[in-house]
Amino acid sequence: METQKAAVLFEALSSDIRLDVFRLLVKNAPDGLVAGEIARQLDIPSTNLSFHLKVIMHAGLVSMEKEGRFVRYRANIPLMLDMIGFLTEQCCSENPEVCQAFRDESGVSLLLFQKKNTP
Repeated sequence: METQKAAVLFEALSSDIRLDVFRLLVKNAPDGLVAGEIARQLDIPSTNLSFHLKVIMHAGLVSMEKEGRFVRYRANIPLMLDMIGFLTEQCCSENPEVCQAFRDESGVSLLLFQKKNTP
């Protein structure tokens, strides 16, 4: 991922509402949620929600699919994982032993941060 693309993604998530929306969609992956359910769960007026969804959709973090008169939104999980990889690919000068200590300290138990070519 290029720095410019990463900056666009992080800018799209720089709002607390957009971050909450994205995290909710990640939680509900892969099925996603319809707009009304997002608004209900986050207690956001529909007009405000549509603005925020438009921003994160434009960045590519969310996709939409029409279902009759409803619109379902889904988080772009591969792009989210690419963002995590972008942030962590050179962690501790690629010294996995040192970086592992930070992972352990953070409480993040997922192996999302390992390079794709690591056995």
